[in-house]
Amino acid sequence: MKNGFVYLVGAGPGDPGLITVKALEALDAADCIIYDYLANVSLLKNYDCEKIYVGKQGGDHTLPQGDINELLVRKAREGRIVVRLKGGDPYIFGRGGEEAEDLADAGIPFCVVPGISSLYSAPAYAGIPLTHRDYANAFEVITGHRRADATAEEDVNFPDYDPFRSYVFLMGMKNIAHIAESLIKEKKFPADTPVAVISWGTRPEQQTVTATLATIAVAVNKEKVRPPAIIVVGRVVLLREKLRWFDRLPLFGKSIVVTRTRSQASKLSKQLATLGARVIELPALEIRELDNIAPLSAAIEKIGTYGWIVFTSQNAVNIFFKHLFAAGKDVRCLGRCSVAVIGRVTGDELLKYGLRPDLVPEQFVAESLLEAFDRETIAGSTMLIPCSEDAREVLFEGLKERGASVDRIHIYRSVKPAAVTEKELEVVKNADMITFASSSTVRHFCNMVTETRALTASIGPVTSATLRELGREPAVEAREYTIDGLVQAITAYYQNSKQLEGEDVQ
Repeated sequence: MKNGFVYLVGAGPGDPGLITVKALEALDAADCIIYDYLANVSLLKNYDCEKIYVGKQGGDHTLPQGDINELLVRKAREGRIVVRLKGGDPYIFGRGGEEAEDLADAGIPFCVVPGISSLYSAPAYAGIPLTHRDYANAFEVITGHRRADATAEEDVNFPDYDPFRSYVFLMGMKNIAHIAESLIKEKKFPADTPVAVISWGTRPEQQTVTATLATIAVAVNKEKVRPPAIIVVGRVVLLREKLRWFDRLPLFGKSIVVTRTRSQASKLSKQLATLGARVIELPALEIRELDNIAPLSAAIEKIGTYGWIVFTSQNAVNIFFKHLFAAGKDVRCLGRCSVAVIGRVTGDELLKYGLRPDLVPEQFVAESLLEAFDRETIAGSTMLIPCSEDAREVLFEGLKERGASVDRIHIYRSVKPAAVTEKELEVVKNADMITFASSSTVRHFCNMVTETRALTASIGPVTSATLRELGREPAVEAREYTIDGLVQAITAYYQNSKQLEGEDVQ
């Protein structure tokens, strides 16, 4: 069998947005992904190929390095496209060079996709530039611990002191007291040299502690800082208070659960992550088309007889047009129909098919749409509403009361997704806030998770009413019933909380 190919890929420091375009292209091509502890697992969620975890955490190794090298060779000899996904950069203290050597010896073709290293990205996220004209004109990078097979006489290769240099120690947390003491006693670093320790750099869990060489070991122990972490020594640390930005984001450090479907979660998740939140995606519903499409097919065949089509969701838009196109028709057959949508997001979905809605209510609920129809002449007109089978009766009954003839066709249902793991449930139970964008997600979530300390955030009054019905008072309700409005409301809630606690808010 012809050998496959191996990509040695740097996943970046932790923030999934810092992975490179070329790394994503390699993942897209992969038949097998072999990944490390420090590679953010969110990067893997969209890939269905074989995934093998070979992480090393402290002294706990899933596989010894030699076995990992053999695994790469074996998978490649099966003709696979293999991605070896490593935290940071594969060649910077990542043993990627050893893996590449074994691949070369085995005659396996490979390429290296460099990644953004934590050595400079974690300080950048903590507000510490490694070089600065007034503070440091160079920097050194040092491994903070000895290799496992080192002799008793071997030690860390400590640098000589230079007040105009920055020093970065990787993998040195367990050795931090020895590092600090050796720099002071052996290399004559001043005891008051500024030091920063950055744990889980570039992630929402990031923790930064600053002190001096004389006090840093006590400080990190007091703050319970744990690996993975990097240590920055030098005067550039003094810039942190002025330049810190990541941990001043309005949602930094908050764990927020997104309960939307997997296909719909990305917009909300991205906005929350951009504001510093740790996002936990726990889809509380799945959208399933109904098996019986005969009523929809019949409506599509007589589509020209309708005066109005009303779309209540993005799902309704997409499913309707899927079947419209399958019937051999296109948007021209809607030329005589006016189109109404309940929300701006649904209107945006409609634009993807080349149609602009004729009617969008001021507030994105059925009651507001009915008020908007009061300004239209609909008595005697024929209307089509393709919608979910659990849609409220408000719109259907309201349009009939106004004299319209209404065909309401159920084209999909929202169902509870497959069971989640105990580990996932534990994370959700300890989250800070849970977001709900529909009543369906509320009902399914409450069925899945019986208890949680988290606050709840609702997209609007209908969803809030369902929360109250199930005994959960929403802490946050969006004023504008959209994802943007929900994010704004959550941000305002936490900013107000910080002000009440007397914290600085930017």
